[in-house]
Amino acid sequence: MIPQPRLLAGFAAISALLIAGVWFPPLILVGLTANGVLVLFAVADAYLAVRPKRIEILREVSQVLSVGAANPVTLRILSRAPRPVAIEITDEPPVPSRSEGLPFEAMLIPQREVEATYHLYPGRRGASRFKTVAFRYRSPLGLWARNVTRPLVNDVRIYPDIRTVRRFDLLAKRNRLSEMGLKLWRLRGKEGEFERLREYRRDDEMRHIDWRATAKHQKLISREYTTERNQNIVVLLDCGRSMLNETEGISHLDRGLNAAIILSYIALAQGDNVSLTAFSNRIERYVGPVRGKAAIQSLIQKTYDLEARHEASDYGLVCEDLLRRQKKRALVLLITYALDDQHLDAIGRYLRTLISSHLFLCVLVKDLPLASLAEGVPDTDVEAYQVAAASEMLGAQERRLSALRASGIHATEVIPNELAAEVINQYLDVKARHLL
Repeated sequence: MIPQPRLLAGFAAISALLIAGVWFPPLILVGLTANGVLVLFAVADAYLAVRPKRIEILREVSQVLSVGAANPVTLRILSRAPRPVAIEITDEPPVPSRSEGLPFEAMLIPQREVEATYHLYPGRRGASRFKTVAFRYRSPLGLWARNVTRPLVNDVRIYPDIRTVRRFDLLAKRNRLSEMGLKLWRLRGKEGEFERLREYRRDDEMRHIDWRATAKHQKLISREYTTERNQNIVVLLDCGRSMLNETEGISHLDRGLNAAIILSYIALAQGDNVSLTAFSNRIERYVGPVRGKAAIQSLIQKTYDLEARHEASDYGLVCEDLLRRQKKRALVLLITYALDDQHLDAIGRYLRTLISSHLFLCVLVKDLPLASLAEGVPDTDVEAYQVAAASEMLGAQERRLSALRASGIHATEVIPNELAAEVINQYLDVKARHLL
């Protein structure tokens, strides 16, 4: 029980009376009497205060949360006390996270449940837990307050933000994929992979017109071909120290994992086989190959707790692992962040040894702080040197990128928040051009 300002003010006033009694003795008797009365009221108020065990709290939260997204958490409070009580409640969510709606206040009516919902924004993927709830309420006369911390454990798994998958489905149904930064690709199959006949459209090729069906129906009829299916897509996700870098509070690894998940979802929907290898200086995780649209859940469950390590990435190791696991030709997508031109040179040195077996697509997260520094206008000699150094580093990296492209590797650099859209566009471009 914690004494409140009302009780402390009463004792302060009584103390003033007792001090004044030094000069006017009758005030001492008044002060002692008042002190006894206040003590009786304080004891009675503490006795009448609601016992913590009469307040029951239950937390309702999904076992799976999305990182960075608004996840609802509901607290249900039931009072079995004989009188109403005003209560202030807060929760202890996983760390790191941000919450909206905490703490909150409620008036508990006897035997009537109160429900309150707040929103949690987890800041890191992986297994985590809610540990405790805390609440505070006052005694009937407001002389005391009681702070209670109660264990209330909920284990949760924090997944990457998979809302993008749902958004893709919704926009695809409405033919508005350009809102996600996706180009509108028409995926056509090669001749010989006939699927169906349909009415001629303006952009159809003349050689695809079925003249026999046209004569029969007295209107132009085209043959439609299916896109190639059952192709192999391999995602190599860098989990080395360079992926610890952040933009807008989101690590490059989180952005890369989100991009890998939405790409896998689209590739699985196209009928392709998908596998994912996460690596640093070792193979962190291998998933696949999986097939079928429903397999996206399995991929998410097996990668949601990936963390970037402080070791440098071993590209030679992951290339050896790729050769051992992937015998058939595949589209190999590498998502990484290159610190400098030497880093890019190391990437290219290993990837060039495999381009005869696979089609490589290297997507690099752009170094925004370096680009911003290079575009700055210097005011001092030191700033001029910094701008020149940044420009030189960017020029060296661009030359390495050009060398990668010249060797047959599809290499592209993209700003972090457009990573997912670029990965998807590159995959759809490969499919549309039948490069695999």
